Amino acid sequence: MKKITALLLAAMVMAAGLFAGCQKEAATGLTPVTLSEVAHSIFYAPQYAAYELGYFEEEGIDLEIVNAFGADKVMTALIAGEADIGFMGSEASIYTYANGEDDYAVNFAQLTQRAGNFLVAREPDPDFQWSDLKGKTVLGGRAGGMPEMVFEYILKKNNIDPAADLTIDQSIDFGLTAAAFPSSEADYTVEFEPHATSLEQEGAGYVVASLGVDSGYVPYTAYCAKLSYFEGHEDIIQGFTNAIQKGMDYVNSHSAEEIAKVIQPQFPENDLETIATIIERYQSQNTWKENTVFSEESFNLLQNILIEAGELEEKVPYDKLITTVYSEKAIP
Repeated sequence: MKKITALLLAAMVMAAGLFAGCQKEAATGLTPVTLSEVAHSIFYAPQYAAYELGYFEEEGIDLEIVNAFGADKVMTALIAGEADIGFMGSEASIYTYANGEDDYAVNFAQLTQRAGNFLVAREPDPDFQWSDLKGKTVLGGRAGGMPEMVFEYILKKNNIDPAADLTIDQSIDFGLTAAAFPSSEADYTVEFEPHATSLEQEGAGYVVASLGVDSGYVPYTAYCAKLSYFEGHEDIIQGFTNAIQKGMDYVNSHSAEEIAKVIQPQFPENDLETIATIIERYQSQNTWKENTVFSEESFNLLQNILIEAGELEEKVPYDKLITTVYSEKAIP
């Protein structure tokens, strides 16, 4: 009886959610879409520019952005049906497919082409070399996640053994390392923006290297949806991709100051000057693609990094996990 009651309650909650969604769509004429993002960072400026400039509304989408604080949590939300679209490193979709999930995630648009995090030290070090990390402790990311794998990829490129030559502390949750760094015993931390700049402003840390520059071009983040979502939602996927392309066009054709003014509502804790400084840093290293097409070459590079990290045994098919149909149509 308890099980039946629980099921009835769950059904009622789901029905209420669907009813509310239908009401909202009827009132606004827009289709509600939930996006689960891996982190809320200025690194994803094209997305927030598209949101603030009304590009999603132009495509008939009422977008809700939810910060999941990690790619694993984004994938969980996607599989559970709590999100329609996921935004994260594509490694999560590869793991899901490789583990035999029938309703796996398919990537339909790539946003960034470089890593967006930075190595932060306790003191300024204009002469920093990656070999300086030998014997040191670094606050790193979750094993199997893009931030950590790219970090280790760079270490190996510089003949540093991630397991033997330094200590990588992976005990702190994603997004909390910046807050933990000042009082920790770590010598360095790997941070996204705005956390890297915030540490500098507080005098608690100093950027000494860019992982985006030193790793080269890597397909760092992309948008995906479950295979089943594409059927019947092609217009939503296309409209979403169109909006992201417009946001990408905007950040690639405007100054850091102009972009900062547009996306500041997404980052009220940061002043315009700080946001502009961060955007300029990302612009200077060619962080954002010109279009959202996720190429096979980029996908193979990503899989090579996963295999080298010991997170993937063999490559999965490009045409199963990537579609470029929507991205190609979105190009102006």
